[in-house]
Amino acid sequence: MSGYSFFSSVYDTLTENVNYAARADYIADLLADNGIKGGILLDLACGTGTLSIEMADKGFEVIGVDSSADMLSVAMNNAYESEKNILFLCQQMQQLDLYGTINAAICTLDSINHLTDPADVQKTFDKVSLFTEPGGIFIFDINTVYKHREVLADNTFVYDTDDVYCVWQNSLDKETDTVQIDLDIFEQLEDGVYERMQESFCERAYPLPLIKEMLYKAGFETVTVYDELSREEPKETSERLFVIARKK
Repeated sequence: MSGYSFFSSVYDTLTENVNYAARADYIADLLADNGIKGGILLDLACGTGTLSIEMADKGFEVIGVDSSADMLSVAMNNAYESEKNILFLCQQMQQLDLYGTINAAICTLDSINHLTDPADVQKTFDKVSLFTEPGGIFIFDINTVYKHREVLADNTFVYDTDDVYCVWQNSLDKETDTVQIDLDIFEQLEDGVYERMQESFCERAYPLPLIKEMLYKAGFETVTVYDELSREEPKETSERLFVIARKK
């Protein structure tokens, strides 16, 4: 996974279309449905901490974990400005090491897809399970194989905001459903003056049966899957799924 050394400075700008408040409401409702209305919540691959802050607003004691020190620097500043007391740790997902157990864990915006080795996905599930209390809930979303093959594929996307211009180029490995993503980012420093930055990373889509098999192996049960931000069953054309798993 990329360290996001440059990307961290423009990440929030490029994700302004993500409705974090709606995601937090949705996740909180799923947790409540499963008996979790508070306690310690892990936000795995928390990025700049926007969702961490939303979940803290809902009364959870949040621990944010991310592998990028640059992302966490932004997250800590965001939490400070929001007057939220959130513990942030710089760790790889598959090397998660907490100080105690948690009541719930979340991992959003296809962060699991960034693990392109199935062994790392299994290690991540194992670690989350290790630190989750019996009966605790793990909620995460994943990009689907359909999205990688039909939407991301070998396509190019352009994002143009007032301050940032980004060209997103994809290259699909059809054998593994892994997409190589290359970003050319132009950040406006002043009128007519831009700084160019480049980031590259990969995302891999995993078949849902394999994801479930890994979860069961890690000690989770009662795995429920919904289409993104809904209570509907996945469709063949679903692009992102939410997975809810309970620790045995």
